[in-house]
Amino acid sequence: MNDELLSRITIDSEICHGKPVIRGLRYPVENLLELMASGMTIEELLDDYPDLEREDFFACMEYAAKVIQIKGIYRFAS
Repeated sequence: MNDELLSRITIDSEICHGKPVIRGLRYPVENLLELMASGMTIEELLDDYPDLEREDFFACMEYAAKVIQIKGIYRFAS
């Protein structure tokens, strides 16, 4: 686990409804992952979001990798 990268991901109930974001900047990890999945390169994203850093995108990928390692997913009664 790369703790230095993961320290860039913050969760605060007062920011973006408690979703994981980059360094408290109101850029949800989810949105940045979707942009990368759509084919945008990190260079393109850095041009579009100059207040982000290259390591922020690596942190998003590291966070996603850790989240999918969860051992079980349980459905709540609806």
